[in-house]
Amino acid sequence: MLNEEEDVFDSVTWESPSATAYDVHDHNPLSGPGFIQSTVEGNDDPLQPKWEGYLITAVRDPVKELAETKDAYVSYLVSAKTNLPIFSTPNPSSRRRFQDFKFLREHLVRDFPACVVPALPDKHRLEYITGDRFSPEFMERRRLDLHRFLERIARHPILQRSTLLRAFFESTEWHVYMHQHVAHPPSQEASAGIIDNLSDTLLNAFSKVRKPDERFLAMREDADKFEEGTTTSDRLYNRIRNRTSDGNPESGEDLTADYHDLAVAVQGLGFLESGITDPLNHFSNTLLEFSALLRHLTQTTTDPLLMHLHSLLTYSHANRAVLKLRDQKQLDFEELSDYLSGVTAERDRLSAVISGHAGSSGLGIGAYLKDRVDALRGLDDDRSRVEKMKKLDTKIKELQDAVTTAHETSDAFNDATLREQTIFQYAKEAEMKEVLGDLADGQIEFYKAAMEEWDRVIPIIQRIRVDV
Repeated sequence: MLNEEEDVFDSVTWESPSATAYDVHDHNPLSGPGFIQSTVEGNDDPLQPKWEGYLITAVRDPVKELAETKDAYVSYLVSAKTNLPIFSTPNPSSRRRFQDFKFLREHLVRDFPACVVPALPDKHRLEYITGDRFSPEFMERRRLDLHRFLERIARHPILQRSTLLRAFFESTEWHVYMHQHVAHPPSQEASAGIIDNLSDTLLNAFSKVRKPDERFLAMREDADKFEEGTTTSDRLYNRIRNRTSDGNPESGEDLTADYHDLAVAVQGLGFLESGITDPLNHFSNTLLEFSALLRHLTQTTTDPLLMHLHSLLTYSHANRAVLKLRDQKQLDFEELSDYLSGVTAERDRLSAVISGHAGSSGLGIGAYLKDRVDALRGLDDDRSRVEKMKKLDTKIKELQDAVTTAHETSDAFNDATLREQTIFQYAKEAEMKEVLGDLADGQIEFYKAAMEEWDRVIPIIQRIRVDV
């Protein structure tokens, strides 16, 4: 569980991700995976991510603002501890609302398309319809989701150094900064130029990469396995939760209600058996305590586990989006190359017709039909062909430049995606260790408390003497 004390940043260590295990202190998710510092000797692999420092974040203290108005909203205290030089203070903090988190995510996605930017919790929840979005339970769940969102960004070696994130933590005029960022974003992708002028049939979203890269196929397969395992775990623990404490005794599957009913029945039996009333009352109280422990286990361990599993699925979906965008970059290059080949072939055909070697151009029935159409339109004279060839030469030059740019972009995106997958794996491993650690700790706490309760009542039950 999250430590909400003021010293939440204490006892945090950082180590190399090449170590066999990450150091997580007292369930503190802020310790995260270790970082490869840029100054580490021998780490010159350009495909390996490098961190320039740490950024440890926390989201706390949800407060309902403008409580008595129709414009009421919840603000959260976001704070951090960092040694990154981009920040002007090592302990920035500010209050932000959900819309500010939404702005942050949308523009990080736009400014850093090759980075896996985690998703935010869904705003369109039943609590917004029923009017319970200001309930303490909902605000706490939202706080945990936003905490996890910022934590994932803070672990990213590129996103943690973005000027937008710095302003999110430090700016006292955040609304002004948002307008400035929209008007003058820090970085823009190079204009696609001729790509923007191609027909929609060329850049078809339903096209498939013809020469898939085995590295990225393996990444997609790993993502499939991870999501399948996470979904199975989510379904299993949902079933366990429903059978343990679904809050509906009439369902017949609420184990906590069954123990409560059994306690009431034992207590009633104690009234009938006057000689053993006290031991039976102790046994009844133990059953009630055990029922309460089961409910506590659900609230403090199972429910947070389900929330985190769902969050991991959305995080994996964000990773898939980057892999899909990488495929689109390769597809752009392949289809531009095909388009260039088609334009070059048309230029060669016209050259062959002008030189009197049309029959040897080898362009087949399509070229013949095109010649017939041009003849009907009065465009079969050599002068019109020469003019068309000049236009095609210009287009070929533009396409050659576009193909070169698309190829460079595709290669650069490949390298960025490889680095991104390494970062995602570090973050995923750290979160899985956190999830499983919290689950184990919750189970240990439950069984220890249950054993103590039963150990206290067993001697009392053993003292019962039955006269035969």
